This record gives sequence, C-alpha cells and structure tokens, in this order.
Amino acid sequence: MNTLSPYLSDTGTTGDAATGAAATPSNADGVDPTYRPTRREMRAMGKYEARELSDALFRRMAQLPREDALYGYVRGTLIELNMPLVRFVAARFRHRPEELDDILQVGTVGLIKAVDGFDPERGVEFVTYAIPTVSGEIKRFFRDTSWPLRVPRSVQEHYLAAARASDRLEQELGRLPELSELAEELHLSEAEAAEGLDAGRLCRCDSLDALRDDGSEDAGSALVDRLGDCDPALELAELRVTAKPFISRLPERERTVLLLRYWGGLTQSEIAAEIDVSQMHVSRILAATLADLRERIEGRAGPEGEGERGGEEGRGSGGSGPEALCERIEGRAE
Repeated sequence: MNTLSPYLSDTGTTGDAATGAAATPSNADGVDPTYRPTRREMRAMGKYEARELSDALFRRMAQLPREDALYGYVRGTLIELNMPLVRFVAARFRHRPEELDDILQVGTVGLIKAVDGFDPERGVEFVTYAIPTVSGEIKRFFRDTSWPLRVPRSVQEHYLAAARASDRLEQELGRLPELSELAEELHLSEAEAAEGLDAGRLCRCDSLDALRDDGSEDAGSALVDRLGDCDPALELAELRVTAKPFISRLPERERTVLLLRYWGGLTQSEIAAEIDVSQMHVSRILAATLADLRERIEGRAGPEGEGERGGEEGRGSGGSGPEALCERIEGRAE
C-alpha cells in the first residue's frame, strides 16, 4: 500500500480522524494538511514520498496566514517529517566531545529556521536548503560554547585556517612549516598566524582536579596537588644574608629582645617580664635596635626618631627592611 495514500487521496481526514471525526476535503494539491502522520508512518515513508509530501505541505503553508491555527499545524508536521535530516547532519559530528542529544537539539533549532525560511517558489529542494542551515547552526553552537575561553570569531577562523594549512604544508614539505611559510600560505601577517596557532591551545583546557593517569609515579594525583608554589622567604633571602652579620654583632640584651620578639613570638609585655624591665623600655630597645639595623643595612643614617613604635602590643608588624626580616624569616641569627 502506498504510504502517501492518506495524504494524497481525494478526500482527507482531519487531525481527529482517529476519534471518528468527519472527513474534510483535501486542498488543491490533493494533500490533506490537517492529517499529521504518525511516527510509524514517517519511518515507513521512503525518501521520495517524504519529499513529495514536504513539497505539498510547503505549498499549502505558503498560502496560509501565520496567525492561522492551521499554519502552525502544517509547520509542526513539516518539522517532524524532516527530523531525519537533523539526525543525518548530527551524525557528522559524533566524534565531538559534546553530547549527541545537545547536538540534536541545536540541529532541531536549525531545522525550524530552515522550515520558516524556505521559499518553495525558488524551485530549490528543501533538503538542499535545510542541510547547510542545520549544519551552520550546529557549527555556531560549537563556536560559541565549546571553547573554554571566549575567543573572537576572527581568531577562531585564523586557528582553523592555520590548522588546515599546517597539515597541508607538512605533507608538501615533509616537515613542520615555519611561521613565515604558514603566514604566506594564509596571506596573513606572521602576528595573525601566530595568534591563530596560540588560540588552538584554548580549545581544550585540563581541569586542575583532573587525575594523572600516564603511568608515572604521580599517577592518581590531581594537577593542583603537583603545582609548585613560591617560597614566602625567597624574596627575603638577600636581606637575610645582609642582615645576619649585623644581628650577630648586636649587644646581648638587644639581640635577646629581638629574638624573643620576632623569633619567639612574645609580646612586649611578655619580654619585659622575661628580662625584668618595663614594657616601655622594651619598646625603646626594639625601636632603637631596628633603626640601627636599618641604617647599617641601607648604608646611611635615617631621620631622627625613625622606627619608634611607641607602646605597640601586637605580635607582628608590617613594612619592609629589618621589620619584615624579623617577622618573616625562619631560624635564628647566628
């Protein structure tokens, strides 16, 4: 039995045919536009039958105003009838890491745009118009969402062109092409070609939490656990070497106060109780000692009274020079 017979008969059935509604005449094309084929009927249709039905429905839809309910019904039937086109185009991109369901959804959006934009009066097959539209929609999806970082479209195009040209030149030259050769092949400046190649590194980014599985000793560990860090005392290494001989030549009381304050972590009140003096006296000792160290390290005499900190009771102090050294370096002065 011809599967088009329900649609190409002299009298067609309405969308309520399954419930026994009265039949309505078909249109001038011999197609009843209110009859939506079931999924089984769509699968049973051959390629040419589906194409014939699509052409007839497109002609019918072109005659209907958009606000007409029948227009939406015919439009929906056309979309369902041509869904195999979406699956056909999406299969070309099955090697992509994106989920196939996502690609199918985006392709369906492209099919809807193709149905809305197709003009049967141009004499072009719908398939010829729909496939590039669906494919373009999927490619836009990849361009806009598959890059971890947002890259301008021009840079993405330079990357794609550079990748293709690099493969072609490698085959011709028997080696990797130089940047100048690649730029000449693409008719771009070397800076633009280099920018395109650099953009290729942004296509795929590894997660810092991704586990290493290359069979090395670090297998199973996350990248974030293998990244190095700056030694907080590294920037003070030169100052440490410079200050050490000056600290070692301090009088015993001043050196003791300095060590208790910055290496022992004691407050000025605790130091005062330790060496049996007043807290104010400890403050003066620290201020004078630090000012003397600063003058010696910097090789000049500081302004009068520089370094006095009054009755500070905190456990640490900011700044640079000897104060930073005493707060941050580890170990004791020899």
